[in-house]
Amino acid sequence: MDSIIKTESLTYAYRSVEDEHPRVVLQGLDLEIERGTFVAILGHNGSGKSTLAKHFNGILLPLGGKVYVEGIDTSVEETMLEVRKRVGMVFQNPDNQLVANVVEEDVAFAPENLGYPPEEIRMRVDDALRIVGMYDMREHAPHLLSGGQKQRVAIAGVLAMSPKCVVFDEPTAMLDPQGRQDVIRTIRQLRDEMNVTVVLITHHMEETIHADRVVVMSDGKIVVDGPPKKVFPNVEYMREQGLDVPETVDILYELDKCGFHYRLDALSVDECAREILTAFTGAGA
Repeated sequence: MDSIIKTESLTYAYRSVEDEHPRVVLQGLDLEIERGTFVAILGHNGSGKSTLAKHFNGILLPLGGKVYVEGIDTSVEETMLEVRKRVGMVFQNPDNQLVANVVEEDVAFAPENLGYPPEEIRMRVDDALRIVGMYDMREHAPHLLSGGQKQRVAIAGVLAMSPKCVVFDEPTAMLDPQGRQDVIRTIRQLRDEMNVTVVLITHHMEETIHADRVVVMSDGKIVVDGPPKKVFPNVEYMREQGLDVPETVDILYELDKCGFHYRLDALSVDECAREILTAFTGAGA
C-alpha cells in the first residue's frame, strides 16, 4: 500500500491545571491513508477525530507512538517544514485563516513566506484561485465574501503550497447549504482531477458518500473502517456510536422496517430514487 500518512500506536492526552490526570484522547491508534484517496473520518464529539487530524501536519505531536508523512517523522523539529509542505489544513472557520485585505494577497501569503520567487508565486496564486472557482474575485476584499467563498479562498491559500494531502477539519460547519455544496464540490475536484489526497472530518454524512473510505472513531479508537456502501447500511450500529447516516439510507431503513426490503447501500439521491422505483414498478429507472 502506497501510504502518504501513517500512524503507529499513536497516543495523545490533553493536560490541564485542574485535572490531576491527563485526559487520554487517542489510544494506540494505527491508521494508514493511501495516496490519492478521499478518506472521511467520523465520530461523536470527543471521539478524537479532530485531535487525530491535527497530528497529520504536526499541529499536535504524539505523546506516544509515531506519525509519518511520506516517511517523515512529524516529531522531528528539523523536518517540520517538509511535513507542512506536504499536508495542508483547512479549518471550520475561514476567518481564522484569512490574513490579508485582498483575496490574491491572502492566497500568496504562504508561498511568500516559503521564499518562492515572485513569478512562481503569481502562477501558484492564479492556479489555486482557478481551481476553487475564485479567480474572478481575486481583487475583492475577503471580509466582503460569503462564508462559502471565504472557505474556498482559505482552500486556495493551502493549495498555493502544492500540498500532496489536504486535511479538512469540519470545513462546512459554519456554512449555509449552498456554501457547503460549493466546498464539497471543490474537495471532490481535488481528489478526482488533481490526485490530491483528501482527509475530511465532518458531521454531515451526506458529504462522505463519495469518499473512498469512511473511518469511524469512538473514544480515541477506530471502530469501523471501510467504503461508505459497507459502513452506512449498519444503521443501528452507527446510531450506537452517536452518529447519523445519510438521509437516503435513513429513508430506506425506515421503509425496510415496514417490510419493503430495500438495499441500504443506495447512498446518493439518484440511487435511492431508483431503489424505491424498482420496488414499486419492478424495473429500474
